[in-house]
Amino acid sequence: MPDSSTEITGVRPHLRALLRTRQRKVVLAAAVVLVLAAGFGLRLLVVAGSAAGHLQRAATLVGTLERSLRAGDLTAARRTTADLRRQTDAARADTQGITWGLGTSAPVAGDDLTAVGAVARIVDDLADRVLPPLLDAAGGLQSTLAGDHDPRGLAAVTAAAPKLTAAGALARSAQERLAALDRDGLTPRVRAAVDRLDDGLRRVVPLLEPVARAARLLPAMLGAAGPRTYLMLFQNLAEVRATGGMMGAYVVLRADRGAISIVEQGAAATGIGTFPEPVLPLDPDQEELHTDRLGTFPADVNLTPDFPTAAALYREMYRLRSGRAVDGVMATDPVALAYLLQATGPVDVAGGPPLTGPTAVRRLLSEVYLTIADQAAQDAFFAGAAKAVFDKLTTAAFSTTKLVPALRQAAQERRLLAWSAHPQEQAEIAGTVLAGTLPAEDGAHPTVGVFLNDGTGAKLGYYMTREAQLRAGECLEDGSRHLILTVKLASTAPASGLPRSVLGLGLAGEYTIRTNVMVYLPSGGAPVDATQDGAPVDYGSGVELGRTVAVFTVDLAPGRSSTLELNLITGPLPVPGAAFTPRLVTTPGIGPWTLRLQSAETCGK
Repeated sequence: MPDSSTEITGVRPHLRALLRTRQRKVVLAAAVVLVLAAGFGLRLLVVAGSAAGHLQRAATLVGTLERSLRAGDLTAARRTTADLRRQTDAARADTQGITWGLGTSAPVAGDDLTAVGAVARIVDDLADRVLPPLLDAAGGLQSTLAGDHDPRGLAAVTAAAPKLTAAGALARSAQERLAALDRDGLTPRVRAAVDRLDDGLRRVVPLLEPVARAARLLPAMLGAAGPRTYLMLFQNLAEVRATGGMMGAYVVLRADRGAISIVEQGAAATGIGTFPEPVLPLDPDQEELHTDRLGTFPADVNLTPDFPTAAALYREMYRLRSGRAVDGVMATDPVALAYLLQATGPVDVAGGPPLTGPTAVRRLLSEVYLTIADQAAQDAFFAGAAKAVFDKLTTAAFSTTKLVPALRQAAQERRLLAWSAHPQEQAEIAGTVLAGTLPAEDGAHPTVGVFLNDGTGAKLGYYMTREAQLRAGECLEDGSRHLILTVKLASTAPASGLPRSVLGLGLAGEYTIRTNVMVYLPSGGAPVDATQDGAPVDYGSGVELGRTVAVFTVDLAPGRSSTLELNLITGPLPVPGAAFTPRLVTTPGIGPWTLRLQSAETCGK
C-alpha cells in the first residue's frame, strides 16, 4: 500500500504548476486589457482634444464672421464661413464612431465628451444649413443696394427667402439646445469653448431675421413682379417735426426689376400746396392733439411721430395733386445723406461746392439759407442735391462695405423710414427700425417718447442742442413704477445777423426758438407733475394711439437753455417690483441727443 504522504507530496507540485500557468494567463489577459484600455483611452484623449481644438477655433471664427457681416464685408464673411465649415465638419467627424460613443459613458470624462459632441452637431448644422442662404441673400441685397442692375441679384434674394425662413427656425432651435446644455461639470477648456460659441451665436443669429425680412420684402418692392413707384421725402431738420424735420422736397422713384430711376421732383409748397379739409379721415385723438393741419398741410403731416399716419396722408395729398397713387412712402434727412456720402465720396452739385460727408449737413441746413434768399432757388438747390446723391448711389462704383454700415446707422437713428401701401408688405415693415413708430413694450422695457415740433416758423432748429435723461423711482402698490424724465434744450443761435430766410415767421419773436415738446408716456402710464427750470409748470395733455401725451412749450432766446422735469408713472408692470431697463425714443436731430438711461433695480434692494 503506497504511502499517503508521498501521494500528497506528488500532487502538490502539479497543482502549483497548474496554478502558476493560470496566473500567468490571468496576468497576460489583464495586461492585454490594460494595454487595450490604455490604447482606447489614448485614442479617446487624442480625438477629444482634436474635437475641442476644432471647436475653439470655430468659436474664434464665429466672432470674426459676426464682425464681417455687420461691416457688410461679404468677401471676408464667405472666407470665414468656409474656414468655419472646415472646423465644424472636422469636429463632427471626431465625435462620431464607437470610440466616442463608448467614451460618453465613461465616468468624469463622459460629461465633457457629451458636451463636445452636442456642440459639434449644433455648430455644424448652423455652418452647413444657416450661413449659406444668409450669405446668398446678403450678397443679392448688397449688389442691389449698390446700384447693380443685374437681375441675378434680385433672383438670388428671392431664392434665398424661403431658405432663410427655415434657417431661422433651425437657428432658434440650435440656440435653445445650446442653452439647455449642462455646463457645470465641464473642464475649463471645454466650457470656455462652449461659452464663446454661445456668445458668438447670440450675435450672429439675430442677423438672420432682418435679412430674411428684407429678402421677403425687397424683390417685390424693387419691381421684380412689376414696376413700383415711391415718394421719397426729405426732412428739413432745421425746421423740427416729430419724425425729424419738415417734409419739404420730394422725389418720385420708379423701381423696375431692380433698376431705380427718378421720374419727378418737387417741393411741398409748390408741388402740393394746402387743402381746405383733411385729405383722409383723421383719428379723433390725433386731430385733437395736432389739429386738422395734420391732414391739410403737407409740411405738418409729421406733427405726429407715427410715420405710417404721416406717410398715408402725404401719399393721398400727392395723389390728389398728381393723379398718381404711389406704392409707398420713404423719408430721410441730410444727416443720413452725410452718412451715405462717407461711402460714395464727394458729389458735385450745381450752384455750390461738392457735397461731402463732413460738409453736407452744414451746407444743406445752414449755408443754403445764409446764401440763397429766394425759396424757389432754395428748393431748386435741394432738388439738385438730392438728384446728385441719388445718381451717385445708383450709377457710380463705391465700396459697399462702407454703404452697409452707413445705412444701418441711419436706420437705427430713425433717419430712414418706410411705409408701404400694400398691407402684407407693411406688416413686414411694422416693428422694424424703418417703421417710425414707438416700439411695442414687452414688459421689460417701458418706453417713453420725446418728440419735438417747431413753433417758430423758422429754420432755427439748426442751432438747438438736446439732452434727455430717464431714471427710475419708487415702486407703487399697484405694480407700477415711478419714472423721472429730464429734458434740456439749448440755443446756440446768434443774437443778430441771420437773414429772413432763417428767421422765417418769427412766431416767438426774432431769434427765439419755440419748441413744442411732446412726451409720450408708457402704455397705461400717467403724468404726475412737472417743473421747468425748477418751478412748477402747467402742461397740455392728449392721447395718441393709446398713449397719454404731455405737451410743453419751450422758448429759447439766443444762448439760453431750459430744463423740463416730468414725474410720471408707468402702467402696472407684468412682474411687479422686478428690475427693468426703460427705453427712450426721440426726434432725430442735426446732432445726436445726449441721452442717459438708468436701469430700474428690483424693489426692496
